Amino acid sequence: MASIKDVAAEAGVSVATVSRVLNGHPSVSADARARVLAAVEALGYRPNAVARSLRTDETRTLGLVISDVMNPYFTELARSVEEEARALGYSVVIGNADERPELQDHHVRTLLDRRIDGLLVSPTDGGSPLMLDAARAGTPMVFVDRWIPGVDVPVVRADGRAAVRDLVAHLHRLGHRRLAIIAGPAATTTGSERVEAFREALAEFGLPLPDVCIGQGDFQAESGRRVTERFLDLPEPPEVVFAADNLMALGALDAVRARGLRIPDDIALAAFDDIPWFVHTDPPITAIAQPTGELGRAAVRALVDRIEGRPPQSVALPARLVVRRSCGEPGEGTPAQSPVPAQSPVQRSKP
Repeated sequence: MASIKDVAAEAGVSVATVSRVLNGHPSVSADARARVLAAVEALGYRPNAVARSLRTDETRTLGLVISDVMNPYFTELARSVEEEARALGYSVVIGNADERPELQDHHVRTLLDRRIDGLLVSPTDGGSPLMLDAARAGTPMVFVDRWIPGVDVPVVRADGRAAVRDLVAHLHRLGHRRLAIIAGPAATTTGSERVEAFREALAEFGLPLPDVCIGQGDFQAESGRRVTERFLDLPEPPEVVFAADNLMALGALDAVRARGLRIPDDIALAAFDDIPWFVHTDPPITAIAQPTGELGRAAVRALVDRIEGRPPQSVALPARLVVRRSCGEPGEGTPAQSPVPAQSPVQRSKP
């Protein structure tokens, strides 16, 4: 393997000149720079990233801690993060929190110890002292998808309120009146926000959301199955179950099928977090889609701005409703797109 001395000898310059070229120093002549780069190419020289980081205090590495690598949403998010980071000259080290706060903090601590340049986190809860301390210490950090209220860190997320309202309007047009939700963990911002958006949309259409129609899940399939079984055992089961993420929706689907019931004939199902294979279920599942790829790319750009001294911006991108056939929609010709929002029967009072 070629060394920096080999490059210097090949180019006919000093080792210091090679170092200045590789580090982008402006004080090197165009001729010397060209000879060094030609020597690097000819010898296949690769700088030692560890040694360079000790000199520059940069590793060109980002950390990403995601909530659940088994969730297709976070898998797609991680892929878009890695692609954008690579395009900007950074590598990514990923930690999977598995929806466990203690594992999340373990990954955050490990990544910080390894001197990453910046950190992307989708928090599993709202009370991590470690991330609060890291933010206060000036660690370049961006929250993606979820966030911790009160922590002064840029947030890149989807805004799903309008899409949830579109879903409720769609269900109301189809004649559904008894709706229930499988909620995510209340300690997460996405868990609490989706329940609040659902409740507000129901109220707009004059529909109640009694406590018995709110089931507490944990963004895992088993919780979706368990909550749906409880809904089905009610004296008056809901007409629609809205799962606040894709894995809980799959658990709900399992529970319905285990009872020998059919969707949407016996009960309808909708989900937050669209995933590619929702189109392959029978029937295809109506869902709210987040712009996952763009969220990942925007999160990387915000973090790199922070690392490189530019003011980062929080970003909220709109989610959208994708209409399929799991809620009693018409058959094969139904377009998979957001419906035009209906006029609600209950008007909000003007301030």
